[in-house]
Amino acid sequence: MTEISTSKRINMYKRAVSRQPLGLAAVTAAGAFLLIAPGRSAFAHEMNDMPGMHHGTRHERFSFGEPGNPSKVNRIVNITMANMSFEPSTVAVWVDETIRFVIANKSRIDHDFTIGDIAAQTKHRAEMAEMMQKGEMHQHNDPNAVMVGPGQQRELIWKFTRAGNFEFDCNVPGHYEAGMRGVIEVRAKTR
Repeated sequence: MTEISTSKRINMYKRAVSRQPLGLAAVTAAGAFLLIAPGRSAFAHEMNDMPGMHHGTRHERFSFGEPGNPSKVNRIVNITMANMSFEPSTVAVWVDETIRFVIANKSRIDHDFTIGDIAAQTKHRAEMAEMMQKGEMHQHNDPNAVMVGPGQQRELIWKFTRAGNFEFDCNVPGHYEAGMRGVIEVRAKTR
């Protein structure tokens, strides 16, 4: 991994803070990580090592859907990551629709895009905060999540299997709290 100097982490922190009004918790969490994580890529994590997280197999069960088949994509949804927001912040899909999310990070810091229900998102945020405190943040690739570096674009294909409201959140510590979240409204098909 590329080592990032303390002064560079401080400058990244200052740029992120100056571009977006953040809550105190987000500023504190982001600042603490930038100052105490020498030798680590800023804002990256390894979800596959987190207890209870999914490890990329097709055998995993999710209450909010399943990894989609690339040859059966019904529609493409473009998501732009800004400093601490997603655009659009609301997406409507149908039950059994397979979506190719194309996620572009237009900010200068790493962001996470995770699809899940409230329980999965809450657990994921707690696990990421714990990992950050231990200095164990690395890149991840999970069926329901992707890490997107500054200026990068990633894809996530997902099939929604039941109606309801779900979330797409950035679970990098402090980002969700600063407003980096979205809603996926999965609508039942009418006969």
